[in-house]
Amino acid sequence: MAEHVYISQIGEHVGQEVLIKGWLYNRRSSKKLRFLQLRDGSGFIQAVAAIGEIPDAKFELADRVPQESSIIVRGLVRKDERAPFCGYELGLIDFDVVTESAEYPISKKDHGDAFLMDNRHLWLRSYKQHTILQVRATIIKAIRDYFDNHGFVLVDSPIFTPAACEGTTTLFETQYFDQKAYLSQSGQLYQEAACMALGKTYCFGPTFRAEKSKTRRHLTEFWMVEPEVAYMDLDGDMDLAEDFLCYVVGRALEKHGAALRERLERDIKPLENVQKPFPRISYDDASVQIAKIRDAVTDPELKESLKLEPNDDFGSPHETELTKRFDRPLMVHHYPSAVKAFYMKKDPQNRERALCVDVLAPEGCGEIIGGGQREDDLASLLAEIDRHGLPRSAFAWFLDLRRYGSVPHAGFGLGVERTVAWICGLHHLREAIPFARTMDRLAP
Repeated sequence: MAEHVYISQIGEHVGQEVLIKGWLYNRRSSKKLRFLQLRDGSGFIQAVAAIGEIPDAKFELADRVPQESSIIVRGLVRKDERAPFCGYELGLIDFDVVTESAEYPISKKDHGDAFLMDNRHLWLRSYKQHTILQVRATIIKAIRDYFDNHGFVLVDSPIFTPAACEGTTTLFETQYFDQKAYLSQSGQLYQEAACMALGKTYCFGPTFRAEKSKTRRHLTEFWMVEPEVAYMDLDGDMDLAEDFLCYVVGRALEKHGAALRERLERDIKPLENVQKPFPRISYDDASVQIAKIRDAVTDPELKESLKLEPNDDFGSPHETELTKRFDRPLMVHHYPSAVKAFYMKKDPQNRERALCVDVLAPEGCGEIIGGGQREDDLASLLAEIDRHGLPRSAFAWFLDLRRYGSVPHAGFGLGVERTVAWICGLHHLREAIPFARTMDRLAP
């Protein structure tokens, strides 16, 4: 009896008769041939039968089985470099339809973005989306492996929080019994407590930002990994971010290099350039470069978008044009303290600048890592909480960290979706997460 195998393991069964249990991804026919393209969750493969090689009734059925019908196929595994998908194919012997599909709404023709997102639960079955989700899974495993193998302890931060971390204007408010609570914008504050107990910690989970932005770089719900380390300064933080990012990109290339190139048509050369050291420049030096770029630009719209007032934060156009000058991720440090969060430590040599860093990915992807050294002085932190108009009562526990054995500490956050989009060469974050949440999308 033929053994059930997964398509991902098909290369181990050349010359053998096997069963594939999956779904009909597509089909095509000629007078004498039938081609059934199958998927089983682990991969895709084509089964081929000539007239007379399978029963006449099955040969006729193979010409009309609806797309996405669930199907069990028996066939002989053959290696063929010309075969689509995986370099192997099945010589079709027999097949059974488990459940015949209704008319499938996603066809070969082009569909609009809104239609595809409305049918995201079905779009995930496509060859491209299947590949993206596999790459995402590898990136997530690489993230965990890096920190687990470098002495970090996973400490989960809560989703319900009593106060803002990244600014009060992007909070999702919810009723929490008889009081108000907010969905977490970041797990960082709790990691500061954790690292004072365990030295090196990280959290990894969903975060929420009520940003009224419809750009391709923003989601209202996204996943973020946030390490935090006691006795670490800004330089150590930049070293950690650099080493970590090289590891994650390396793992993605190692496992999916061919798929990125062939299935997603991704030029992987920029990813191969992700090697240490990354260029590091200050915000002030970066601002000078942006001014020079703007002076050389002839397109009036781009010139206008590159305007930069003193102490302005960088926007997408600034980041895009700046990273075009480098062949690998760029680290920009010492941003104006006025544009950074209340917990960011100011540079003792210039309190107008914060001890912070953004890692900007090339190819117009923008910031994928943001972090820096945290304010460890109680009086300075209290002053910043007051300056930002935040309630001291909500941060009583956080202030305790500065009362009982405060030390320099630092960390960062990496957005998973931006990283997936960059590595996969995607234009919009909506394809980098299974089910995207944006300003105008809450379903499916």
